[in-house]
Amino acid sequence: MERTRIPWYIWLSVAGVTSAVVGAHWDISWHRSIGRDSFWTPAHVAIQLCGVIAGITCGYLILWTTFGHTKLREASVNVLGFRGPLGAFICAWGGFTMITSAPFDDWWHNAYGLDVKILSPPHMAAALGIFAVEIGTLVLIATFMNRATGEAKRKLEYLFLYLTGLMVVAGMVTVIELTSRVSLHSPACYEAVCIGTPTILAIASRATGLRWAATTTSGIYSVFVIGQLWILPLFPAQPKLGPVMSPVTHFIPNEFPVLVIVPAFVLDLLWPRMSRWNTLTRALISGILFFAVLVAVEWPFGDFLQSPWARNWIFGSAYRSYFQSPQSFWSLYQFIPAPPPPQFRLGMAIAAVNAVFSMWIGMSLGDWLKRVRR
Repeated sequence: MERTRIPWYIWLSVAGVTSAVVGAHWDISWHRSIGRDSFWTPAHVAIQLCGVIAGITCGYLILWTTFGHTKLREASVNVLGFRGPLGAFICAWGGFTMITSAPFDDWWHNAYGLDVKILSPPHMAAALGIFAVEIGTLVLIATFMNRATGEAKRKLEYLFLYLTGLMVVAGMVTVIELTSRVSLHSPACYEAVCIGTPTILAIASRATGLRWAATTTSGIYSVFVIGQLWILPLFPAQPKLGPVMSPVTHFIPNEFPVLVIVPAFVLDLLWPRMSRWNTLTRALISGILFFAVLVAVEWPFGDFLQSPWARNWIFGSAYRSYFQSPQSFWSLYQFIPAPPPPQFRLGMAIAAVNAVFSMWIGMSLGDWLKRVRR
């Protein structure tokens, strides 16, 4: 195995994931600014490029390992008579799922027009494919990271954290309707954030063992979302569908990132002190801590985002989709009404349980990824 160079197929797989998350944010902005357009928009192409890259790259890697590459065959698994790294099989399946979701998505739009919700069946098929490509790429990186030494190991660890940051971006896109500024005083927002984000933070920390792994992962997510918030409005756009409820002259970006970097930083500070605890106890304390710190910082930050101080290009609270009514919660800078106290308390309790369970899953997966060799 090469100890100084990262294999070409890992770079291509990471590039595919990057293309998908860029395309996802761009596509949502396209729908908010222009509406339903041709399937062959640059945003759609960027998303599907992930599937094409993963399918071709990992398909070739599997065939190469099966019929030619002896060294890789020694560190491979057998699936239906074919041999290759475990991550390659997962990526290839994800790429195939993404490619097959493309005509489904085109038919869905032609039949029903602009999506009412992000979580439509074709979008969920594509999201499942992207998730598989992400997991497969993590396994590919971990396979080499666990056998590498010196500079190569450090590079692979940093690449691993970059990918976990993109996974937070992708995960938060799927719940973007529940985490907008009008929902920041709603239990549903915290239930959504706590169901998957702690998993990725725990994976990053346990698999790499780096001191600030969770902070770095959440920082990459934050920088990415802030970047699209500041860059997309620089480009002109006009609605192609009606009715136009709010004037739009440029791309409307997605909102300011959720402040997951704060609980991630707190966890990175405290995790070394929990090193001798068992996984269940550590997950219990870490999950509750993640939930408590997130609510403590995001709840008042929601008030700020609704205030006139955030209606600028830095925080982006003034942006509205062309189909946004002037009487909507977004336009009036009001929160969605909270449920009655019993339902509110139940929802927040569910969010805390989500965080604990997600943290336990992440720690277990992180420990497994630290041991994987093929």
